[in-house]
Amino acid sequence: MNQIPDPFKKARQQGPVLRCPFQGENVPMLLRHADVRDAAKDWKTFSSDAPFRVPIPSEEEVRTMRQLPIETNPPEHTDYRAIVEPFFQRAKQPEVMARIGEIIAAHLARSVVRPSVEIVNDFALPVQSLALTHLLNVPESEADVWIGWGIHVFKVTTGQFKKGNVLEDYLRAQFDRAEAAPGDDFFSAVAHATYRGRGLTREEMMGFGNLTFAGGRDTIIHSISCIIAHLARNPDALEYLRQDPHRIVHAGEEFFRVFMPLTHIGRVCPVETDVHGAVVPPGGRVSLGWAAANLDPEVFDQPGEIRLDRKPNPHLSFGFGAHLCLGAPHARLIVRSLLQALVDQVASITIVEARDHVEHEASYERINGFDSLVVSLTPRG
Repeated sequence: MNQIPDPFKKARQQGPVLRCPFQGENVPMLLRHADVRDAAKDWKTFSSDAPFRVPIPSEEEVRTMRQLPIETNPPEHTDYRAIVEPFFQRAKQPEVMARIGEIIAAHLARSVVRPSVEIVNDFALPVQSLALTHLLNVPESEADVWIGWGIHVFKVTTGQFKKGNVLEDYLRAQFDRAEAAPGDDFFSAVAHATYRGRGLTREEMMGFGNLTFAGGRDTIIHSISCIIAHLARNPDALEYLRQDPHRIVHAGEEFFRVFMPLTHIGRVCPVETDVHGAVVPPGGRVSLGWAAANLDPEVFDQPGEIRLDRKPNPHLSFGFGAHLCLGAPHARLIVRSLLQALVDQVASITIVEARDHVEHEASYERINGFDSLVVSLTPRG
């Protein structure tokens, strides 16, 4: 059980790209670690200046604004990113670190005394939501609103896109409030920020807010549920961490590598581009295969094996280059706090029921987290 399947192994043996049909495009997915890194750095050839088309599938039908700063290139990206980066660095502040540790420990303490707990919706979602209030410096009570949206702000559990614009309506109200009565929270900072000597447009404000909620929501929920399932299936792993909590840092990075929530991300080629024999037309997309790169045997020894002491571990789960994930410190804080709480409070974990979430695509099929995970937690004596 200490292995994960590699859905790209066969394709990798046949060449460096996998042709993936998405929304009428035949998108070549880069599979090799080196190629993905190189493309992530080469924003002139593989551009992020592509509203709605950086995610795969593209999101024209579920939002009305460009996500910022992710859907821009340097130097615009650099200037946009500087506006919000201080909030995403809050995860390194001692008081924020301590409070998020308390939140996770308290939720786990309530869970271990129950016969069972559903991890995805009843544990990971509230933990993620409460932690996000501290990243954005808003009251913890705001988490109740976000919990009501479910695990994905655009989609229901079945993967179908939601109808309506619950997130956009929420963001408009927050920016209205912040413009009228600013505070020291994320929405106020964005509402009163300057970009190259001018204030932000409302569309730009919405772009920052949209990415903040869409980008770090189901990803962290996915990480929490996958880690708990792994520790249930591999009880020696929890004991290994308990013997020396300093092992938690390396273990967290390995979990990020093997349980990469985002299979890939899109880039757009401004001109016709040959991508290892796949000709991409002007305006066509290329996929940076994060999950495939994280399993590249040229970089990772026995890549399908989960090694909690793996080092070095140059995984690409937070991207690479200019677009390195803003939320990486926050994600690391949550995962390390979770592992510490599990070491402190839990003797063993038993899976009661699990429903895998599977990506069914024409070119690959990837088990990617859980739609539901029910476990029983045995407290430490």
